[in-house]
Amino acid sequence: MPRVVAAVRDLFFVARIRETARLVGTDVAFARSPEEIGAALGGEAPDLLIVDLTTPEWDYEALFAAVEGHRPRVPVLGFTTHALARQTQPLHARCSRVVTKETLSQELGEVLRHGHPDGRAPVAAPSPSGQERPA
Repeated sequence: MPRVVAAVRDLFFVARIRETARLVGTDVAFARSPEEIGAALGGEAPDLLIVDLTTPEWDYEALFAAVEGHRPRVPVLGFTTHALARQTQPLHARCSRVVTKETLSQELGEVLRHGHPDGRAPVAAPSPSGQERPA
């Protein structure tokens, strides 16, 4: 089962993510500030970090520094709005994928089910013997 951390303060999306995670059987931990990201990344790394790029009072430099300093690198699914896409553009390169809130709502079940920013199951990697093994 994938482990997902969501850096989200918007109560609508907290509720949506929590309920969808319950329905698909995925554990989600919420970090409601950049400072909580470091604690959430401690220990076992999550499979995915979902980040709301539209929270005006967050220090995104600190948030992404915590993420980028963690090894192995945690995939980041950032989300924004159509209206704020240009304003959040500088953060997009620091994410594995960026979607609108509408797209996140549509794909959330698959994203949480697979713990992957694209909502896909991880691709099997070949073993040294040439046989496929789970990723």
